[in-house]
Amino acid sequence: EAGKGLSTADVSPNGIMSPFDESMTSLNLYHTGIDFYHRYKEDIALFAEMGFKAFRTSIAWTRIFPNGDEEEPNEEGLKFYDDLFDELLKHHIEPVVTISHYEMPLGLVKHYGGWKNRKVIEFYERCAWTFFKRYQPKVKSWMTFTEINVVLHAPFPGGGLVFEEGENKRTVMYQAAHHQFVARALAVKAGHEIIPDSKIGCMIAAPTTYPMTSKPEVVFAAMGQERKTLFFSDVQARGAYPGYLKRFLAGNNIEIEMAEGDEDLLKKHTVDYFGFSYYMSMAGSTDPEDLAKSGGILLGGVKNPYLKSSEWGWQIDPKSLRITLNTLYDRYQKPLFIVENGLGAADKVEEDGSIHDDYRIDYLRDHLMEAREAIADGVELIGYTSWGPIDLVSASTAEMKKRYGYIYV
Repeated sequence: EAGKGLSTADVSPNGIMSPFDESMTSLNLYHTGIDFYHRYKEDIALFAEMGFKAFRTSIAWTRIFPNGDEEEPNEEGLKFYDDLFDELLKHHIEPVVTISHYEMPLGLVKHYGGWKNRKVIEFYERCAWTFFKRYQPKVKSWMTFTEINVVLHAPFPGGGLVFEEGENKRTVMYQAAHHQFVARALAVKAGHEIIPDSKIGCMIAAPTTYPMTSKPEVVFAAMGQERKTLFFSDVQARGAYPGYLKRFLAGNNIEIEMAEGDEDLLKKHTVDYFGFSYYMSMAGSTDPEDLAKSGGILLGGVKNPYLKSSEWGWQIDPKSLRITLNTLYDRYQKPLFIVENGLGAADKVEEDGSIHDDYRIDYLRDHLMEAREAIADGVELIGYTSWGPIDLVSASTAEMKKRYGYIYV
């Protein structure tokens, strides 16, 4: 509708871990969403009624550049976001906007190979410049990528990657990540030039990893698991590849191709704040039996026997949010923003229309209490936006019954 092109999200009907379905076209898409595109005004009115001060959203790349490589943007798409941001501001809700959220034009996958191709940096930079110029009076808080570290775990939604026979998958994924790092640095550079008072952050999925035992090898394994996440934040917040990652790449015969000037870009254009999602913690182990029981954990690791789990196997650990906040702030000394946090559950609607979701109330209350404790610890926490304020199709499992919202759809 309104000139939008097909995206990677459109052809992932079974969730972010599912393979790319090449049979999908604009004629046979079968995801039914919540129609925010047409109903955003009534949704925003409900957010305002709840007292929201900020609303995190993203701009669909394919609404602005339907195939990804166009020279000129789609005006209908730009106009939609003008109207959306105006509606938020009318209700005194600040828009917090992500440039790329698990979505890129399918044309860039088919014709360029997704983020494995350095050319995509140019297309992303064009997007960023277009967004910043158009929306500079309305949007001051930006994020470059959602959960950028997920490219190593869900490479198609995270990087538009479809592997060819014989390709070294890990090399391709780390090369794609490097291209995203460079694109992110260029976006920060552009944002600061176009909107001097803007704040541009990164965003990762950031679960704390506990060692399953105090055995030194297990402690080191847990540290290694956590470093797979922290590598992504080190590059974006500190501006350089850490030594431990360089050693890992060399030891696994992974060679990242860097252009002249890449390292300088990363160093000069670090993020203004650090955004992250937090849903659960996980544990690290060297025991094969533990590793065999790790189902449901997207970022790897194993389940912690001391914690309860949601219906979908996500472990509930409010205390770890405080640990994560302290760890990240100690490491980077940058303002932190919890941009996703919530509990997916199958809510039951009673005959009178009520929903007794005490489990979600408990989850959110307990996590917010730990966030407050982190602030008392000295952490600079600038915001909290939950996932999601209104029910929507779950990205991880492509289910509508896995609900998160304060508002039932």
